[in-house]
Amino acid sequence: MVKKRILSHTRRGFLAGAAAGLASPAIAQYIPGDPLRPAPEPEPQVRRNISGFRALDWQPYFSNTKNGAILVDTVSRALHYWSDDQSVYKLYPSSVPLTEELTRRGRTSVIRKVEGPSWAPTPSMKKRNPEWPDYIPPGPDNPLGTHALYLSWKYYRIHGTHDTRKIGRRSSNGCIGLFNEDIAELFGMAKVGTQVLLI
Repeated sequence: MVKKRILSHTRRGFLAGAAAGLASPAIAQYIPGDPLRPAPEPEPQVRRNISGFRALDWQPYFSNTKNGAILVDTVSRALHYWSDDQSVYKLYPSSVPLTEELTRRGRTSVIRKVEGPSWAPTPSMKKRNPEWPDYIPPGPDNPLGTHALYLSWKYYRIHGTHDTRKIGRRSSNGCIGLFNEDIAELFGMAKVGTQVLLI
């Protein structure tokens, strides 16, 4: 006589299965054939440093926080914001440029704020990707997401993204990307004239 194995559905079994599902890699918002939302390229394996994404003090980076201050750390892939009076500090995960060649570091400032930005590729982007459209109006297909802070450097922005898999990765053509809910919050706090430092 062969004994049948009976599987019991327990709370512990359900939770273990759910945790395994959450640990699976996400392929959110990959759209086959869409040149603006290609499959994510694998990144080289890096040693994880949980302390890399941590709160920082503004003093080593700015002489003051007049008009507020934004620090973008391209190594830890984090954006830090301090309000003018230092009563507000925010830390956001960000996307950073794909390569060192596309990465610009130094001091700049917010010169314009746009809710519902439109997007057009820069001449160098168009040269690298001739299949990209010349213009995308505001909306869910726009690579700048829901809000954008334009910097004094031509073509550089801190903006949102509808493609959430980009955050925490080397995935941009030079700009700094945030989740749409994070850029909306930052947009509400940052002013034209807010200091920005990329390191």
